[in-house]
Amino acid sequence: MEQQTRIRLADLKGNWSLVTGASSGIGLEFARQLAALGTHLVLIARREAALQELAGKLQQEYGIETLIIPADLSSPADLETIFSTVKARQIQPLLVVNNAGSGCVVDVANADRHVMTRMINLNVRSVTEISYYYLQEMIRNQRGGMINVASIVSFQPVTYMATYAASKAFVLHFTEAIAEEAAKWNLQVMALCPGTTRTEFFDSANAGDWLKRFKGMSAGQVVSTALRSFDAGKRVCVPGLKYKLISCVTRFIPRGYLTRASKSIFQKSLRSRPEQSTSQE
Repeated sequence: MEQQTRIRLADLKGNWSLVTGASSGIGLEFARQLAALGTHLVLIARREAALQELAGKLQQEYGIETLIIPADLSSPADLETIFSTVKARQIQPLLVVNNAGSGCVVDVANADRHVMTRMINLNVRSVTEISYYYLQEMIRNQRGGMINVASIVSFQPVTYMATYAASKAFVLHFTEAIAEEAAKWNLQVMALCPGTTRTEFFDSANAGDWLKRFKGMSAGQVVSTALRSFDAGKRVCVPGLKYKLISCVTRFIPRGYLTRASKSIFQKSLRSRPEQSTSQE
């Protein structure tokens, strides 16, 4: 088989893309903007009603096909269901967006270890399994691309969001490494590291009202920047000049200072909402 050049956004029209965490926030915006490019969509999230509503709107507005799969990506059984369902429909996604994730603000004394384990399963295990499964399929087809959603906190430890920040650091480093490996087959793989984004995430991640008022980027801005970066062949995308600077500067700041600084920031969330809660998209 003749080796293809890396995919561009224009190649998505008429092909399939797969988006996890598609029912809200960044995932929903990926679905919208990809649909506008003419790509058919596999939409995955926990909330079936939200997926059905989104699929109906996208079909009507853009004339695309959709396949919705309600699933909890922290469940290994649900991951296998996704793989088998997509395969049974003979769908081979040209682009995969690993967006689903969860996080919470909590201290070590009150953290529920089962909640933390589910977070790792969702943020780390599902990204790993989906990445290997579909990249190996893309290697066989010698064409495809992937966007894994990490975070601005991927670049530093974050006190009171210890598990979340560590899981997103994994996503960044994992994605950078597999991007180098996949380049041999001209596969385009990119990590997206958004900063504060105005989504439902902060409504349920135990972030205090003061943090929700922090001016961030819209999901639309984040996704449009991500797609431009992907089209340009970048391996890491940090949307927004402010967040680009943060990602660079943190490399030169002592680690102890970073943990103390994040402690002072997220301590306010613990005081305003001491109960533990999580956000999953």
